[in-house]
Amino acid sequence: MTLTVTAVENVYRDELKKGLADGSILLVDVREPNEYAAGRIPGSVLNPLQKFDPKALPQVPGKRVVLSCRSGKRSLTALDLAHKAGRDDVRAHYPGGFLEWSNAGEEVEV
Repeated sequence: MTLTVTAVENVYRDELKKGLADGSILLVDVREPNEYAAGRIPGSVLNPLQKFDPKALPQVPGKRVVLSCRSGKRSLTALDLAHKAGRDDVRAHYPGGFLEWSNAGEEVEV
């Protein structure tokens, strides 16, 4: 897979936690609905990669959209799809994904 995204912004756990807490980040989980239902990062919204719709990604003034998945691979694929659909405003993903979040002992919503 060749990404067409010119510059991928990696958002790491501490930055993600701060952005979720202060409302500056909107986290979009691109895992499948069953994965999301089993456990998710609090405050995330679902837009599964299998039916990924870049037009459905929120455009909220003052909020940075960050994509997330299980381990960082699907979020990169979703970033590429968003870019190809003209969503140049969506450039960030959480490369550690849900696995890193939960393995670090962070809060998980079910």
